[in-house]
Amino acid sequence: MTKQRTETVTLTPAQQRTEENRTEYDQIQKQLKEVDMLIQQTSAEVDRLSQRNAQVTNRVKQTELHFDTVPRSEIQEVYNALLDAQKRLLMMRGQLEKLQSDQQNFQRYATLLSRSLEITGGVTTGSTPEPSAGPSGQPPIVVRIIEAQEQERQRLVRQLHDGPAQSLTNLILQAEICERLFDNDSSRARSELANLKNAVSSTFQKVRDFMFDLRPMMLDDLGLIPTLKRYVGNFSEKSGIATTLSITGNEQRAEPYREVAIFRVIQELLTNARLHSHASRIQVMFDINNDMIRASVEDNGSGFDPKEVFAATGQRKTIGLPTQRERLEMLGGKLIVDSSAGRGTKVTVEMPVTDLRQA
Repeated sequence: MTKQRTETVTLTPAQQRTEENRTEYDQIQKQLKEVDMLIQQTSAEVDRLSQRNAQVTNRVKQTELHFDTVPRSEIQEVYNALLDAQKRLLMMRGQLEKLQSDQQNFQRYATLLSRSLEITGGVTTGSTPEPSAGPSGQPPIVVRIIEAQEQERQRLVRQLHDGPAQSLTNLILQAEICERLFDNDSSRARSELANLKNAVSSTFQKVRDFMFDLRPMMLDDLGLIPTLKRYVGNFSEKSGIATTLSITGNEQRAEPYREVAIFRVIQELLTNARLHSHASRIQVMFDINNDMIRASVEDNGSGFDPKEVFAATGQRKTIGLPTQRERLEMLGGKLIVDSSAGRGTKVTVEMPVTDLRQA
């Protein structure tokens, strides 16, 4: 009797990575097709809403020509219709921009995977260098950083649409109402102007806050320490969380990209504490000397399991702790998290200093 032999084929790590990349490439191609279809549908909806917006705008102009004779209820209805049309159009345009950004990210990732497959597709031994990917077949760090940055841009676009853009639309309508009321009801016109002034001041402050969060100009002009003092002060005031900043060492300048990296980490840590920790007190420590920059953010909040957070690195595309850690490590630094459920969180950041300049 002839015994059948069953052979088990064991793939080398390089071959396993190639198979993972091939599977991922096929999935990305499917996602690209889905996004393409959604972009076509959303573009058609944007065109429809643009036509609707033009129609409502023409109706508003016709109403303005007969402002004195048109009933107040009809005026209000027309302006409400315009606001609704503009809001829907802004939201749909934001959705279209997000889909287009996703499409670009998928295309970039697909290109990287394709190049990787070209290199490793015929690998039978581990002699050919493997692509620079993360653990467990995760995308390379550069891909994750690009994706995180795109997600951040999308978030900022949504904030602009929902905040300053909508507020500016309302200001234009209020100004038009004031203009029409001057000849007929001066007392009400003054009241509307007062409301308009308050709305302008509020919108201006929102824009300033938005710009500061996006990129503080004083970070370039005055440096990291003055920027931290202002940011922590504003954070404490707006969040309602008692937040203190302690600074030790030499108040000196570091290379701009290192100052930006430290500021973004502290900004991220404070945002996390405000959104997730339920803390009532936060302490920020900052120290700089000729060799090292050290900073820590400690809160008395609910805490979390660091292992779970860092284990989800490949699943998240936001600029969170895992991405911040990778950025710091690329600059020779490190990020240490000390936290557990129910006992708060302390995150310590260290980065070597090079080419220091006096402030």
